[in-house]
Amino acid sequence: MSDNFKSGYVAVVGQPNVGKSTLTNNLLKFPLSITTPKPQTTRHRVLGILSGDDFQIIFLDTPGLIEPAYLLQKVMMRAAQNAINDADVILFMVEGGLKPQDKDLAILKNLIESGKPIILAINKIDIVDKKNILPLIDIYRKTHDFSDIIPISALEGENLSDLQSAVLKNIPIGHPFFPTDEVTEHPERFFVSEIIREKIFEKYSDEIPYSTAVVIDEFKERKGGKDYIKARIIVERDSQKAIIIGKGGKALKSVGQLARKEIEKFLDRPVYLELWVAVRVKWRKKDHFLKEFGYEG
Repeated sequence: MSDNFKSGYVAVVGQPNVGKSTLTNNLLKFPLSITTPKPQTTRHRVLGILSGDDFQIIFLDTPGLIEPAYLLQKVMMRAAQNAINDADVILFMVEGGLKPQDKDLAILKNLIESGKPIILAINKIDIVDKKNILPLIDIYRKTHDFSDIIPISALEGENLSDLQSAVLKNIPIGHPFFPTDEVTEHPERFFVSEIIREKIFEKYSDEIPYSTAVVIDEFKERKGGKDYIKARIIVERDSQKAIIIGKGGKALKSVGQLARKEIEKFLDRPVYLELWVAVRVKWRKKDHFLKEFGYEG
C-alpha cells in the first residue's frame, strides 16, 4: 500500500430530493440507496465505500435536512447530524437556479459551524439554464470559502470525476477503514427491506409511503431452491392497511411482484417473497416502535 494512501468519510447532505442518493449510487456504481421522485425517501444514514488503488472514500448518504415534525423525522435528522459530525469532508448538494434558496443558506450556516471542509455540488445542471450557473457560483462564493464548487448532473454523471477529485484533495492520508472489495457494511436484509419500501413509494400516493415501514421477519437461504423472505409492512391505521392490500389483495400482490424482481436482480438469485401488513398505531411517534423497526432512537 502506498504511503500516500488516502482514506476518509464524506457526508452527503442537502435538502430532500436534491439528488444525494442518485449521486452516491452513480459514484459507487452500486444501488446503495433507493431513489424515487418523492422527497424524504432516504431515512437512514447509508454507508457506501469507494476504493481505488490509492484511496478509500466512505460516503454517508443522509436523509434530506428538514425541520422535523414528529419523532421519526427527529431520528432521521439525528442520523444526518451524526454523519456531519463523523465526516472528514462535507459534500453539500443544492439545485441549480437563479439564487440560493433560504433553506439551503440555513443548512450551510449549520455546516460552517462544523468547521469541516465543505465542497458545494450544484446539481441538476442537465435541466437548468446553463447561463445561470456561473452567476449562481459567484453568489455562493460570497457566502463561504468552499473547498470547491462543482456543477454536476448526478443523474447523467456529468462532472462526477471532477467531484471525486475534489473529495480526494480534502480527505486525509491513512489506511483503509474497510476491505477494499466491500461496497457497504449493510447486510442483505437491509437492502431487501429498502427495495420493498421503494416499491411502496412508487405504487402509492399521498401519506401512505411516509406512514409505512418494512421489517424483514425471516430471510432463509436455501441451497438448490429459492431463498425465502418474509416481510412485514407496517402502517399506522386500518384504512392504510386496506389501501396497501387493495381490492382482492391486488395492490399488495403487485408490490410483491415488483419487489421480488428487483430483489432477485440485487441478490442475483431467485427468491420467494411473502408480504403481510400490520397496523401499529402512530408508530412514527413512538420510540419503542422506531427501535423495533430499525431506526435508532
